[in-house]
Amino acid sequence: MKKNIFISLRLTLVMILICAVIYPLFIALAGRFSAGNGNGEKILRNGKTVGYTLIGQQFSDKKYFHGRPSANNYNAALSGGSNKSASNEIYLKEIQARIDSFLVNNPGIKKSSIPAELVTASGSGLDPHISPAAALVQVKRIANSRNINENKIISLIENKTNKPLFGPATINVLQLNLALDTIK
Repeated sequence: MKKNIFISLRLTLVMILICAVIYPLFIALAGRFSAGNGNGEKILRNGKTVGYTLIGQQFSDKKYFHGRPSANNYNAALSGGSNKSASNEIYLKEIQARIDSFLVNNPGIKKSSIPAELVTASGSGLDPHISPAAALVQVKRIANSRNINENKIISLIENKTNKPLFGPATINVLQLNLALDTIK
């Protein structure tokens, strides 16, 4: 019996050392060698931080691309989804309100043409990316509000699209909007 208790205590101490000391130190060290030195990849404009590569933010002005909605108002400290099921009445009303808002702000777009990501929040509530289809469906609104040729905006979308070897193509909304501000 005593032998088993001592084995259990030693195993517990070893696991505490591995899980509470060695592993966190390893992750912190690995973060120091990653982009942004473990502090996230900042997006700078004129030497000033305007956002982070992997954290979405809200754009509501008609002259900008809109990203995915957030269940937590893009607060990185509260990262997470709403945990409401797809059949939850409150959730369905939120989705319908987002669809209605999108249709009002993007006249001429059919409900069936709205990509799901523009009306549903991501699991983290912080997703900074949209698909090229979600960007293209917003082109007319942006072109009209900025008085810019739609082809210039479409070309910008194509240039800012990240096409990985595996997985779907994505566009970082903040980087796209910053580049949009440079179009004349």
